[in-house]
Amino acid sequence: MKECLSLEDRGPSARVELILSASTLADRDVFSKSDPICQVEEFVQRGTSANLQSVFVEIGRTESIKNSLSPRWNKKIRIAYFFESKQRLRFNVYDIDSGSDQLTDHDFLGRCECELADIVSAPDGTLSLPLKDLPNQSGQLTICAEEVDEGQRESVHFVCHGVGLKRSHSLLDVFCVGRGQRMFLEFYRPMDNGSRQMVHRTENARGAHRSAEWKPFEVNVRHLCAGEKGRQFVVECYELREGTGNHRLVGSFRTSVNALLSAPKGLRLELLKADKKGHSEQPKAVGTVHFLEVRLQREFSFLDFVSRGMQLEFAVSVDLTASNGEVTRPSSLHYVNSCQLNQYECAISAVLEICEHYNRSKLFEAYGFGAKIPPAFAVSHMFPLRLNNNESVVYGVAGVLEAYRYAVLNTHLFGPTNFAPTIREFIHKTRKFPRDGSRYQVLLILTDGVITDMQNTVRAIVDASHQPMSIIIIGIGSDDFAKMDALDADDRILSVDGHTAVRDIVQFVPFREFFLGADWAQNASSALCQEYLKSALAKEVLAELPDQVCSFMKSHNIPPPLRSPHIPQQQNGPFVPSFPNLNNGNANAPPLNE
Repeated sequence: MKECLSLEDRGPSARVELILSASTLADRDVFSKSDPICQVEEFVQRGTSANLQSVFVEIGRTESIKNSLSPRWNKKIRIAYFFESKQRLRFNVYDIDSGSDQLTDHDFLGRCECELADIVSAPDGTLSLPLKDLPNQSGQLTICAEEVDEGQRESVHFVCHGVGLKRSHSLLDVFCVGRGQRMFLEFYRPMDNGSRQMVHRTENARGAHRSAEWKPFEVNVRHLCAGEKGRQFVVECYELREGTGNHRLVGSFRTSVNALLSAPKGLRLELLKADKKGHSEQPKAVGTVHFLEVRLQREFSFLDFVSRGMQLEFAVSVDLTASNGEVTRPSSLHYVNSCQLNQYECAISAVLEICEHYNRSKLFEAYGFGAKIPPAFAVSHMFPLRLNNNESVVYGVAGVLEAYRYAVLNTHLFGPTNFAPTIREFIHKTRKFPRDGSRYQVLLILTDGVITDMQNTVRAIVDASHQPMSIIIIGIGSDDFAKMDALDADDRILSVDGHTAVRDIVQFVPFREFFLGADWAQNASSALCQEYLKSALAKEVLAELPDQVCSFMKSHNIPPPLRSPHIPQQQNGPFVPSFPNLNNGNANAPPLNE
């Protein structure tokens, strides 16, 4: 069994603050209006994998607002956001009637629940929900999620030269330095305890006539000044002494990010150095640093894109080759059982139950490969699971599972296991995406064995790395997937025929690494075990996706969309099968339209 990192061990995708307000709350007080408070709880799993308990745990509560039925709470609730995990939140509103900290001692005004993903992916990160669990209408709660920056995604871009730098004339310096000066800068952040921490050192620059020209560089705002742009930092200029390593301090100065940004372009700051013998009260000027360019650079986050309307588009491609086993036998990986999910169904659910929150249409593309399909029963390397050449789109996770079961029962498993045709199809699709940060494609491929078109697949992945898309591959069953790791270029960049991928877009995971027991029957024995498996698998295969999205956008200088487009939620349910009379007789199959 794979040892999975906890959410805290892996680190969050971001930290967000929830800003809460309500309207038209129920009035439970007789002589005045309610004094509402909002409690926020998160649904968590506790205990070992063999003894899991699921409970709601309080993560924070607002202050109470006196005499208000439409409160706007000031206190923000901070929470770590994990893209790869379900984070169910519950909001409980109470009317505070006494000094008791026990909310059960106060009048209940209503509650609502949602996924954190629903909030952060809503237009502008704002979601409104009706409060429930009271006999009558109990008002509405509005939740706004704002990412906590703290300067970690902001940096200062510097272009600076040294001018009139005073050089040493000692024999030691002449011997050590040789021809021409070699100067470098060091940037220090003063600490609260009186010490200081170096945050950046430039390269050693050589210049004629007592000058130095350093290459452009960037320093993170959080590192430079703890995110406080008005806080001063120290810049020191040194003359390199390679022979001794005891570099000579030329001079230093203090400044701040705000001072540099507000100054006219071409600001010159004097390097100062105290008299060595201490005879002078004022430090002497020993040269200047000329700031040709100073500007803030912000790296947009995954939440910047999703809150402004970027839609993640998801497609599933299922291996329907003969190596999965005859579908009517319980030993088959594609055996459909009304009592429990098979591995394919569990893996599909694990990934798509997370991903569906990031596409407001809730529409997925569902494909298969490696089977003989009706009506002619010719081998196809890519076909819609609905078995309708004109329609590959289904609604929701239930629609994907419905289409999968229909294809399993109405095709003949065959071969070979080729990925390239499917990947090429989505390269063609994503080339047509507007380069405005509004769309990004995720392709989920599920397979029971090593692919037969490895070189063509590698070529396709290298080409796909230039497009706004990522590929998730999940190995199903007990086959040896060692060769598949070559596609997941975590340690090296994928290359073929002299062409190199521009970024890592593939995540490969064998599903069995998360099993709690030796075989699937033990893992599928209870709903709780399946939920544990789905959670562990999703955390592993989806954790890299936010960074992959941001790496594409950054490499193409694409900012988030300017505004959130209105994309209505689809209301249609699972599809009606196109070939209702082709069922091949699996008596244990659940109804296709439940």
